[in-house]
Amino acid sequence: MKKTVLIVALLFTGITYSQKKTNGTVYIDHPAIKIVEDMTKAFVSGDSVKVASFLADDFKAYSGASTNPNDKGRDKAAFLRNVKGWKEQLDYYSITRTKGAYPDAIEYSDKDQKDVVWVQTWEQLKGVHKKTGVKVDMPLHRLFVVNKDNKIKTIIEYSNSSVGDEIEQSFDVRENGTIYNHHEYINIVRNMVMAFENKDLVKSYSYYDEKARFRDINLPRDKTFSLAEQKENDKKILEEYDINSIDVVGYPDFLHYELNNAKVVLSWWNINLTRKKDKKEFVLPIMFMDNFNDEGKIIFETAYYSAKILE
Repeated sequence: MKKTVLIVALLFTGITYSQKKTNGTVYIDHPAIKIVEDMTKAFVSGDSVKVASFLADDFKAYSGASTNPNDKGRDKAAFLRNVKGWKEQLDYYSITRTKGAYPDAIEYSDKDQKDVVWVQTWEQLKGVHKKTGVKVDMPLHRLFVVNKDNKIKTIIEYSNSSVGDEIEQSFDVRENGTIYNHHEYINIVRNMVMAFENKDLVKSYSYYDEKARFRDINLPRDKTFSLAEQKENDKKILEEYDINSIDVVGYPDFLHYELNNAKVVLSWWNINLTRKKDKKEFVLPIMFMDNFNDEGKIIFETAYYSAKILE
């Protein structure tokens, strides 16, 4: 049996290796890489004349994310117009190698590719759109085809279109829901806080969904608590402090966002406390951001306050 298994394993290994076939050479250093990176530097500097000197007359640029089967790409003239556009629209503009990455130059042995070199790059595009203030910081993957005359004849670009969409949409004034200063969800938050002030904890916690999560701005961003854990945190606070009163500051706002149908109440309070061990009195300003589900239960709460006050 052992012998049979060994024979099968050797046969499988042989089959695996026999299926491999080389189709060219990958270079970490190559003249085509220098051409691509020099063109990129000229592009970022806004020098369209220099960029043009790197491009073949039949140059075409394509979006790798396009789903249009009849996409004809952008020709040389259209690509050169973008050189000026990017430079004029972005502050702090740069295209640099992604940290830890480097370009590859590939010379394929396939006869259809014998007169060209493919260069693939992994880069980071950064900048701030001058008009809208939208931050651009996104990965950029590009494939270049360099012909035998050392001219770039093709660029295929893969990038995140959502940044461009945000820039385009930011030119228009657009509402994103409604702000209310009186609403049932505001009433829920007020009742939740007032119940806590009066140590009616059962009622206070009844306004939360059983799967609600809590976040304290003084802790690491990814640290959240369950309802059970929040009850324990509150218990410790009540053991150390007496709550004299919790008073609203201004008035709460209910924001019903159109995007994602988000429902959020923002409220501001002064919590008047007495520390039990030394009878010291002080005020803790706090802001709550409470997110609601469709059933009117709080599903996520973020508390904004200075923990140093409690020290």
